[in-house]
Amino acid sequence: MTSKIKRGVSLYSFQEEMFLGKMTVEDCVAFGASIGAPGIEILPEQNMPTFPNISDRQVGEWRDMLARHGAHFTCYDMFLDTKRRKDRLMTDEEQVESIHRDLILCNRLGIRNMRILIFVRPDILEKCVPMAEKLDVHMGVEVHAPWHLEHAWILRTIEVADRLGTKHLGILPDMGIFMKHYPPAFRARFERQGARPEVTQFIVDQHEQKVMCEYTIFEVAVKMQGNKAEVAMAETLRHAPYANPKRIGDYAPYFRHIQAKFYEMNEDCTDPAIAYDEVIPALVKAGWEGTLSSEYEGNRWIQDVHEVDSREQVRRQHVMFERLIAQAEAA
Repeated sequence: MTSKIKRGVSLYSFQEEMFLGKMTVEDCVAFGASIGAPGIEILPEQNMPTFPNISDRQVGEWRDMLARHGAHFTCYDMFLDTKRRKDRLMTDEEQVESIHRDLILCNRLGIRNMRILIFVRPDILEKCVPMAEKLDVHMGVEVHAPWHLEHAWILRTIEVADRLGTKHLGILPDMGIFMKHYPPAFRARFERQGARPEVTQFIVDQHEQKVMCEYTIFEVAVKMQGNKAEVAMAETLRHAPYANPKRIGDYAPYFRHIQAKFYEMNEDCTDPAIAYDEVIPALVKAGWEGTLSSEYEGNRWIQDVHEVDSREQVRRQHVMFERLIAQAEAA
């Protein structure tokens, strides 16, 4: 049986190696395909040097490159530069124009999913729906920590999609919203910066018990007279929510792509922080069809102490995905 859940990688996962000149975009594409993750999520502003001016020839070169490796595009990550000018923010009309520009390029590249930054207002997106429908591109608002599937801001977008009866506006979950345990890599970095182990343990324990983050920040900053690293660690709890994986089925009709965020993978190919062992069964149970797209963001937590190996981290995540999907489908 072929799984409905496909596997892919976001080129964002390899930002460390690309920045240092150790990997080209084609290296990243080839690697994804080699581990059974041929779906490629692209960030045009990062991966296309002449963006937003992309010629037909360049589009052809990208398609040829993907074909060489048996890969295909899955998602286009858009950005909205509302602060492009010093004297004012973008007007509503300029925002719509910018999103239209991205929808057109997304369509030219043959991509049918576009990741929308979470801060883009629902009323702006409503104005873009006709163009999205015309070009057959699904606009998925990224559900990124500290927001979650049932956050009022996210529900506003879903309400617009329901009211318009459109299949071209919805959401796109970032798996960082399912952070069940505090990432060991975060803790280790703060300890290297001077956080005391007894304080970092307190913060980890508070997160484990899902104590409201503001209480923990107050305890560390005021009662414990925490140093700079300790207060900074406590403040990361604002972006460490654990949403309920059981609610995935209710929202599955609204998303077609997932940013499979992770910060580190253990040697045994398990994730110490994000609850993929709960999320994957929920996706399978919901009959969800789409791509799990690796988004490795652990580089910045370890680059001060040892070399980053994004490839090995992504490889381990896909070993885990293969195992969890097979187990869930067998059950």
